[in-house]
Amino acid sequence: MTRLLPVAICLGLLIPTHFASASPYERPKIKLPDPMGYVSDHAKVLEDDWRARIRSVAQDLERKTGVEMVVVTVPTIKPFGSANDYATAIYEKWGIGSTQQEHGILILVAVEERQAAMTLGRQMLPVITPMVMSQISGEYLHPSIDRGHFGEGLYRAVVALASHSQEIRVGTPSRTHYKGIGFWITLVTSLSAITFFWWISRPDLRHPYRRIQNGEYWSTGQGGFGGNWGGFGGGTNGEGYR
Repeated sequence: MTRLLPVAICLGLLIPTHFASASPYERPKIKLPDPMGYVSDHAKVLEDDWRARIRSVAQDLERKTGVEMVVVTVPTIKPFGSANDYATAIYEKWGIGSTQQEHGILILVAVEERQAAMTLGRQMLPVITPMVMSQISGEYLHPSIDRGHFGEGLYRAVVALASHSQEIRVGTPSRTHYKGIGFWITLVTSLSAITFFWWISRPDLRHPYRRIQNGEYWSTGQGGFGGNWGGFGGGTNGEGYR
């Protein structure tokens, strides 16, 4: 099965918001950094307190929703041409989010270039729209990175992204398709059982003659049948009928 590529949006100093090109290109042949958990501070710019806060938010998000969010800092994006390219390469290399369901978020910060990029799995796009990412960048990431406050900016960004992702449940069918189905199954089963037991308690309803089903109880013998018919005839000719 072909794996869907993630979507990356670059958030540089001028916040140029765009989608990464879908056309293939030759990526630089370099060794990418290894993952270090929810927070991979390869540039060593995050203080312990901010790192712990970011990790706590990401851990809580994955526990509640199944969405995997990872924060990465690198000294530089070189020899990659953009933060988008670097972030997309790491996202794919590390296998962030489920391969099948694509519920992953990566935030990359390049210290030397003062650039940031967000890379999302396809299933996150209805929730984390380009407008949401641009807003988070403009309010939290860009101002903090410009001042060198990497920890604060990343923490506020992951909190905002986690807030938008709260309703996602990875691997759980949508409840809108199954809401109330248990009630209807119970109701139909109960009515079927009641109908069945009522039917078997009325052997007259299973008799092959229609008039038995209408409540006219005939005798089973031929003589009785004739007698009843005669009695009926007598009734129609007598004074009692009028």
